[in-house]
Formats: sequence, structure tokens, C-alpha cells
Amino acid sequence: MRGRKPNEIAAGSSPIGTVPRPPAWLSADAKREWKRVAPILVERGHLEDADLSILANCCDAFGTMVAMARKIETEGATIPNARGELKRNPATGIKNEAAIRHKQLCAELGLTPVSRARSNFKVANDDDLSFLD
Repeated sequence: MRGRKPNEIAAGSSPIGTVPRPPAWLSADAKREWKRVAPILVERGHLEDADLSILANCCDAFGTMVAMARKIETEGATIPNARGELKRNPATGIKNEAAIRHKQLCAELGLTPVSRARSNFKVANDDDLSFLD
């Protein structure tokens, strides 16, 4: 994520044409995120076989974030320790780490407004620009 960002990102040489099924190991929330995001990437022509593990990891981070948010909602942001003193619920740290990982992976996939603004996605040929005529 550090260093110079490329000015242009060329569409893949072998983009996936149909939305792949989410991996079975993903949680239900992560699978819902996959089903929301994968069609967007396929439609743009920016999803290749090599990207599927990044997408799965992104969706897994989302699922973890949602699971921890539910846990915090149930238990609270603070919980008592063995002495009865309140301490930060460990779920808050896990949720925050998952949110950071999710944001980073979304940026890698071009799914954030900033990542799209920083990149000029090349189109395969001039025919793809026919809507400008």
C-alpha cells in the first residue's frame, strides 16, 4: 500500500465473465458481501482468477467485522474482568483490525471512491466508449 500508485490500471487479460460462487468456508455475512461485490467487479471486467483470494479475504474481513459488531452490541464495548473492573471488550480490537483489513482490500480491488479516483481504468478498446458519442 506504500509507495507510488500506478497512474493506470489496465483491465485484466483474462477477466472472469460470470460471477463465481463464494467459497464454502466463508461465513454467511461474508458470502452476502461476496454476492454484493463480485458482480460489480465482473461487470467492470476487473476480476480474474488470480484476484479471487483477495476478494475472499476482503469478504472474510467484512464477515468478521459484522460478527464482532454483533458481539459488541450484545456484550457492550466494555466487559468486567475477574476483579469486576471494566475493561475493553476484545471484540472491539478484532472489529477494528477487520475494518482496516477490509478497507485495504477494498482499495486493492478498486471498490472505494478514493481508489477509483486515483486510478484511470483503461478500457479494452475504443468500442467500449461508444456511450460517449
